[in-house]
Amino acid sequence: MRQAEPLYNPPMRATSRPSVLAPLGRAAGWLVDVVLPPRCLACGVEIEGQGGRGHLCPVCWASLAFVAPPFCACCGFPFPLPVGEGTLCAACLARQPAFDAARAALVYDDASRPLVLGFKHGDRTHAAAAFAAWMARAGADLLREGDLVVPVPLHRRRLFARRYNQAALMAAALARLAGLAHVPDALVRRRPTPSQGGLGREARFANVQGAFAVRPSRTARMQGSCVILVDDVMTTGATLEACATALRKAGAARVAALTLARVVRVEG
Repeated sequence: MRQAEPLYNPPMRATSRPSVLAPLGRAAGWLVDVVLPPRCLACGVEIEGQGGRGHLCPVCWASLAFVAPPFCACCGFPFPLPVGEGTLCAACLARQPAFDAARAALVYDDASRPLVLGFKHGDRTHAAAAFAAWMARAGADLLREGDLVVPVPLHRRRLFARRYNQAALMAAALARLAGLAHVPDALVRRRPTPSQGGLGREARFANVQGAFAVRPSRTARMQGSCVILVDDVMTTGATLEACATALRKAGAARVAALTLARVVRVEG
């Protein structure tokens, strides 16, 4: 794990010409900062400059633990000590995941939890762009091979109650950064599933088994594609695996998962 570093923006797939509107855009950004000064996403203190350190004050920025090598070559679980290239964690050795690789930007802990929950349940949707930038840095190697960005879907009942899908917001911002196609409706949740909170590892896998499918009208786009699957938090990987299984059944050649945060438990 590492402390925060300057944000990394992956290269875009398509180059763009400098716009004559750029100065107007900078002026508009300055005006917005004057009227509505940017504030830290975590503590709310006013910060200098448009976005500051990824929309966080220096204190909150420094408190975050970013996932960094060495980590599992498959699921991205961070190791406490250096390991050989291609090393797998105990969980991936015991059970090969349905996805090809997974990466996360942050460790899900006391510092990152308020950010994630505020975004997920507190209507702080303006954080999507900053979170996508962190995820783009963490998953730069995955994005270079990607074709499509697909979010983990909510069931229609939960979407109606929450009014937005946090994974879809990050997926849209991530796709723009990486120059990839965003297919927000590729996956559907076929049945409402109880919350994964409080469930053990095996119960989590059983809870979401067969819960996802690729929308028939999107099947053709999955054929032979490398799909970047996006969600907010990875705990056991059960939801990501269920989605990856559905994407592979629809013809995806490769499925890589990218999340904002992941739970890190010490392996026994």
